[in-house]
Amino acid sequence: MAEYKLLLPSMGEGVMEATIITWLFNEGDHVKEDDSIVEIATDKVDSDVPTPVSGKIVKILKQKDEVAKVGEAIAILEIEGEGSAPASEETTAETQASAPDAETLKTIEEPLKVSASTEFSGDLYLSPLVKSIAQQENISEAELKSINGSGLEGRITKEDILAYVKNRGNQSVPQAAPAQQTAPAAKPVATSAPASTITAAAGDEIIPMDRMRKIIAENMVKAKQIAPHVTSFIETDVTNVVKWRNKNKSLFEKREGEKLTFMPIFVRAVVKAIQDFPMINVSINGENIIKKKNINIGMATALPDGNLIVPVIKNADQLSLSGLAKAINDLAYRARNKKLRPEDTQGATYTISNVGSFGNLMGTPIIPQPQVAILAIGAIVKKPAVLETPDGDVIAIRNLMFMSHSYDHRVVDGSLGGMMLKHVHDYLENWDLNTEI
Repeated sequence: MAEYKLLLPSMGEGVMEATIITWLFNEGDHVKEDDSIVEIATDKVDSDVPTPVSGKIVKILKQKDEVAKVGEAIAILEIEGEGSAPASEETTAETQASAPDAETLKTIEEPLKVSASTEFSGDLYLSPLVKSIAQQENISEAELKSINGSGLEGRITKEDILAYVKNRGNQSVPQAAPAQQTAPAAKPVATSAPASTITAAAGDEIIPMDRMRKIIAENMVKAKQIAPHVTSFIETDVTNVVKWRNKNKSLFEKREGEKLTFMPIFVRAVVKAIQDFPMINVSINGENIIKKKNINIGMATALPDGNLIVPVIKNADQLSLSGLAKAINDLAYRARNKKLRPEDTQGATYTISNVGSFGNLMGTPIIPQPQVAILAIGAIVKKPAVLETPDGDVIAIRNLMFMSHSYDHRVVDGSLGGMMLKHVHDYLENWDLNTEI
């Protein structure tokens, strides 16, 4: 028999470590190839790690709540064969042995070089989690450079920066050279609400937040503190959209084996409106505006445990309606079954939240940073409406829906935010019943 080292695989650019949530098998259990063996969490997403080989788990190297680095062994399996097998030929490209060469290291642990979009500069290489902690704790670039990283190639790990924060009061803080201070330091932005003491009454249940809920809470508070939100509303007649979907959904499911929801239609209308108003597809970098080339649509998705995640439809402007339907169904399925990869939640430039799926007429969602706008889609409801005809006004039963557009008033004024919403409205109201899919 041979030993096989199960390594933590690459999980996308900038993701260099993950926390073990739970092992799905125990030591001594037999697993089959492609079995999900362990649940892991990054600062972006929870996911499962499958085993690329069949065998018996002889030793678990990383326990629950421990952190593993990309390329590090997390378990040892006993497989058919002789000697030690750190990785098979088929899986070497994805999960190198514990001592990868320089080229492989670049592939499996591509660093996230901190860009001008953060308060750091220079040659610092930080994972998103480490960067988030540094910003939350208001750790300067000079301080970061003083930390001796224990990660690969001396990079700062989560443990390194948490240890630094713990002992920070006992250390002298390095000061940046005056020549490097090109602008006054910005005041730190709090990422959580002020602490308050609340006493639980008799019979109250105290429920600790899970890891994902803590991240959501922190991000939502931060987003509201950073961006001054303004919201515009509009009511849209989507009768043509409803008729078109009813006509095509059975045919599409038979042909493609996929459900045809309203979301691909909403995404198509949003993409067209973004193309009309590209300055809605931007981010803010200090006093500069970064106009995004790609149109990547985030899709707010509720999870079975009550948490929320936003998988991203990459290059949505390059997909057909059929392609959008397949991408949306795939992302929604994998989100609800913990199959998303970290890269599936990165890079959104604009987000849609379908509050109508919960029967809500409208909502005012929080803008995800660093985006500058988000659209909320309400429930489609049959109502009497006044229609203008050549023979005069008539009252008819129509399918109506509210939409709300929340935007960052630092760079998006009412005219741009309102016109963007009106164009989405127009594309939906004027939906061609002969549109092919």
